[in-house]
Amino acid sequence: MPCGEDWLSHPLGIVQGFFAQNGVNPDWEKKVIEYFKEKLKENNAPKWVPSLNEVPLHYLKPNSFVKFRCMIQDMFDPEFYMGVYETVNRNTKARVLHFGKYRDVAECGPQQEVDLNSPRTTTLERQTFYCVPVPGESMWVKEAYVNANQARVSPSTSYTPSRHKRSYEDDEDMDLQPNKQKDQHAGARQAGGVGGLQWCGEPKRLETEASTGQQLNSLNLSSPFDLNFPLPGEKGPACLVKVYEDWDCFKVNDVLELYGILSVDPVLSILNNDERDASSLLDPMECTDTAEEQRVHSPPASLVPRIHVVLAQKLQHINPLLPACLNKEESKTFVSSFMSELSPVRAELLGFLTHALLGDSLAAEYLILHLISTVYTRRDVLPLGKFTVNLSGCPRNSTFTEHLYRIIQHLVPASFRLQMTIENMNHLKFIPHKDYTANRLVSGLLQLPSNTSLIIDETLLEQGQLDTPGVHNVTALSNLITWQKVDYDFSYHQMEFPCNINVLITSEGRSLLPADCQIHLQPQLIPPNMEEYMNSLLSAVLPSVLNKFRIYLTLLRFLDYSISDEITKAVEDDFVEMRKNDPQSITADDLHQLLIVARFLSLSAGQTTLSRERWLRAKQLESLRRTRLQQQKCVNGNEL
Repeated sequence: MPCGEDWLSHPLGIVQGFFAQNGVNPDWEKKVIEYFKEKLKENNAPKWVPSLNEVPLHYLKPNSFVKFRCMIQDMFDPEFYMGVYETVNRNTKARVLHFGKYRDVAECGPQQEVDLNSPRTTTLERQTFYCVPVPGESMWVKEAYVNANQARVSPSTSYTPSRHKRSYEDDEDMDLQPNKQKDQHAGARQAGGVGGLQWCGEPKRLETEASTGQQLNSLNLSSPFDLNFPLPGEKGPACLVKVYEDWDCFKVNDVLELYGILSVDPVLSILNNDERDASSLLDPMECTDTAEEQRVHSPPASLVPRIHVVLAQKLQHINPLLPACLNKEESKTFVSSFMSELSPVRAELLGFLTHALLGDSLAAEYLILHLISTVYTRRDVLPLGKFTVNLSGCPRNSTFTEHLYRIIQHLVPASFRLQMTIENMNHLKFIPHKDYTANRLVSGLLQLPSNTSLIIDETLLEQGQLDTPGVHNVTALSNLITWQKVDYDFSYHQMEFPCNINVLITSEGRSLLPADCQIHLQPQLIPPNMEEYMNSLLSAVLPSVLNKFRIYLTLLRFLDYSISDEITKAVEDDFVEMRKNDPQSITADDLHQLLIVARFLSLSAGQTTLSRERWLRAKQLESLRRTRLQQQKCVNGNEL
């Protein structure tokens, strides 16, 4: 292990040390952040920090240092807390100064009480984010993070499969909790507080199931407290994240890696205890929150733990095979090394996807371009770089699209397959909406982080009637594809949230939804058993080769790209010549499409500028694609 365990097991002790040395001088807060930054720079130190993504909550010590990879699903109102407060000993009248940062509950001993009128008390502000695990995160991503993590955790000796019910309050048999912290907890229950530091009356013994969250999630049931995951069937903890610095840098749907102090004090659940009336604990003149809002904003800590953030960073990507930040100097060696072997990786990936698309190499070329496409800028309202592909000609009511999605899942870090049936379109909630009673943003399927692959399976669509919600859902999908934005429903108005989501539409004929590019599938073989064929295709690829595909598809999204003045002039001249030869069928939109195809074709070969050769290759691909569509139109009449 890179260093002593104190900073991992007892981070509040470290914080206490800096606070004691510096008193009320605010420099102590900066020193705490610098201390943990330096610790995490030590060799492999981040791998020793237990992660809420991988470790069940009941395996983690309360008040220990943890990390969490998550998406901001909602932002609550800022809350006030006592940054510094004073306690008085009832017997000796001795006064002690305490810090409130990184805590939910006021700390004081058995004979102490908080002096709310002390002139040394300072009230500060912190922001609360409601965070969920990254929606649609692929299984290979989760497994890679688990394998990389070296944190040593074990359940409390009191936790056994036969005894599920336990509470963090069971101090007498909670071996993971140090004696000092037990004393703090005991004292905390007698302490008063304001704002973020809760009043701590003696709560009744709380019986909580350690694995309640996992059970509810795996069954995909609507629990008494809805964890508000955007996608159905998601697992993992949701967290209330308390942020103290630079919270203006973050926004809803950002993907973060957080390092902070875990808080699971059962006192936090007091407002959710059905046997207690919340109004009896709070002054009705001071509390304007509804009971529903209290329930949502103060859920049971056993179900929704709190993390007090020490360090937070926005993630460029969640691919564990790449350096977290590709712009840093130390990442350049990795990038240049991989770029040197790009050509054979592309050739192997093209072959792999050709087999997945039943021998269609042209469709495989376009699938590669689609998978590395990304919105690189916005010009007014137009998102440049989006490349939605409609793969038509997919066998109807077959398992082909399901297995194609499985292949894509093995390649990209996050994805979701939307089965476009009449029932799903009419009943699923696509657009997040604001619940003003609970004062929270209720998630929808389209609340997804950047670079998620959304596969829309239209081959399951049968004849039927779309009702009003269904029409709204289709409109939402069309807006997402065309403008790369989702309009969240705030009842009295709509709020536009830009996004960057790769959409692939599989359909039998031309899709009902708009697409930047339609490629008609021409299978060269129809396997008698699709599942067996796809499974053998996946098992034939070496894990090391599969990892190269994954690095390739993530890395190329972040490469810079430019077109020289010389090539720009050549492209313009070429376009004028094409218009002369065929003025009816070549439009400005066709030029834009050609430039997009040329851009991602160049990047797919590791070239960050357009060459004459790549421009000609883009024209050739587009010509082949158009010819194929024309042939299909002749065969099927006006279907396409």
